[in-house]
Amino acid sequence: MNIKPLADRVLIKPTPAEEKTISGIIIPDSAKEKPLRGTVLAVGNGTKDEEMVVKEGDVVIYGKYSGTEIEVDDDKLIIMRQSDILAVVG
Repeated sequence: MNIKPLADRVLIKPTPAEEKTISGIIIPDSAKEKPLRGTVLAVGNGTKDEEMVVKEGDVVIYGKYSGTEIEVDDDKLIIMRQSDILAVVG
């Protein structure tokens, strides 16, 4: 499925959460911390007031409760406004 975000929205694939701690203890799904980092898959065209700064392929850091989670072809993705992105990892 091809998804194209509208306006100032961005489609992000979250980086998978850590499966183990340093000591080798396996963390169950219910205790995993929600990832705050991901890769931009698609961006909208922006608005007249907000130019799109991020681009496809950028690795970004976003807020803990940012965006809306969607599932596409068994992949969990997040769609959010560009203003919810805190930083681009360079």
